[in-house]
Amino acid sequence: MGIYHRPGKLKDALAVLARSDVQLVAGCTDVFAASEAQELCGSVLDITQIAELRGISKTGTGWRIGAATTWRDVCDAPLPAAFDMLKQAAREVGGIQVQNAGTVAGNICNASPAADGMPPLLALDAQVELVSERGVRQVPLAQFVTGPREISREKDEVVTSVLIPEASAVGRSRFLKLGARKHLVISIAMTAVLLEVEAKVIKAAAVSVGACGPVACRVSALENVLVGCELSSAVQLVQSDKFGDVLSPISDVRGDADYRRDAAVELVRRAVHDVIEEIP
Repeated sequence: MGIYHRPGKLKDALAVLARSDVQLVAGCTDVFAASEAQELCGSVLDITQIAELRGISKTGTGWRIGAATTWRDVCDAPLPAAFDMLKQAAREVGGIQVQNAGTVAGNICNASPAADGMPPLLALDAQVELVSERGVRQVPLAQFVTGPREISREKDEVVTSVLIPEASAVGRSRFLKLGARKHLVISIAMTAVLLEVEAKVIKAAAVSVGACGPVACRVSALENVLVGCELSSAVQLVQSDKFGDVLSPISDVRGDADYRRDAAVELVRRAVHDVIEEIP
């Protein structure tokens, strides 16, 4: 291994990124899983000691999830019901040891098509904040992850937080995942559903699916159909023809493409049903 950097301040981490060729890491749960090596290779920048990159806080415009916030932190945080789907996804990210070490930003930056955190964060209209010595920029999560294992981060940038606008953190939500077994498994298909309801009518809807294409995606056509409908008819409206070209799954050892496509539709249907059942 080369030089191991573990700064305690963001400005020091940015200085390393600006002047060195390093591997940026946090919990390393994905890094080690993708490698057969017994140790990290090359020079490393570990951001887990930077206090300002960890924790969940309410801001004037919404919610801020620090990049080094762990999935256990998400589970334990007092958050509105709209975040229930994110907490449910957090409990599906590996075992307890992985949840204690794995980070929200790491799950995003790994850019796996089956990343459990992606569907709920997409449904929450998440923005990714990136910082370098050149300045700060925010990118919608849907544009930040550009393909399998591909993200729009420059070499001198670090993801500092995931931002959730206040208007998106309203309503009730549900995350559902299908795997070959109940726990510790990569998804065959998954979904996150967020519904805002007023007088038994859906006022706003966010639906996203993962593990059914190169990247997780929002299902905007279905969202448009659900908005304005009465709760009593919502589940029946979840049909495959409302998904457009969002579902483009591959066939692999976990399931063939047709099975994944049918499973995604059924998961959304069940998630919509579950959310409606929780509404008084």
